Amino acid sequence: MDAPLTPLPRGFFARDVLEVARDLLGRVVRHRTAEGVVAVRLTEVEAYAGEADPGSHAFRGRTPRTEVMFGPPGHAYVYFSYGVHWCVNLVTGAEGTASAVLLRAGEVVEGAELARSRRPAARRDADLARGPARLTQSLAITGEQGGADVCSGGSLEVLEGSPVPDAAVSWGPRVGVAGPGAPTPWRAWATGEPTVSTYRAAVPRRPRRP
Repeated sequence: MDAPLTPLPRGFFARDVLEVARDLLGRVVRHRTAEGVVAVRLTEVEAYAGEADPGSHAFRGRTPRTEVMFGPPGHAYVYFSYGVHWCVNLVTGAEGTASAVLLRAGEVVEGAELARSRRPAARRDADLARGPARLTQSLAITGEQGGADVCSGGSLEVLEGSPVPDAAVSWGPRVGVAGPGAPTPWRAWATGEPTVSTYRAAVPRRPRRP
């Protein structure tokens, strides 16, 4: 991996969620486990603005599930999506604001062989972390990493990497968000990157019959 390995400081995350989301593109998430190390250069993220955002898990306030989002910035908010796979977010802003950035996709830049063993269904390396579930699988992130401090030099870190220039950043609607938060263009990605996931609009749920 050629990108600088300097960990990002807490001040990087202690900013507005949209600023952090944009600046996370090109940064590197690295996770050390007993099996080895895998690192992913981020190419796609989504911003969620807590209690001000209908698309956020924290929209209705503090719960045991979202407690870490209300804590200090620079921590991992990990949740189990649809009872199928894990997703990882990085908490941003001032303590108590509950904003966070979902890590949607990236390029494996270290530990590709280990990532392939964790993602045997991937047909090509560009698919190893192409989507939030694939990203966590490649990095071996589960609920055990929930609340992890990514600024303290632990096993889960976010490194400086190589920031993506403004001219190469695209913005659009978030994936899988329906209702009032659906049209918000808070998904950012590195334009033209093959590791960016395919956009799918949310399908509104039909009301249950009485």
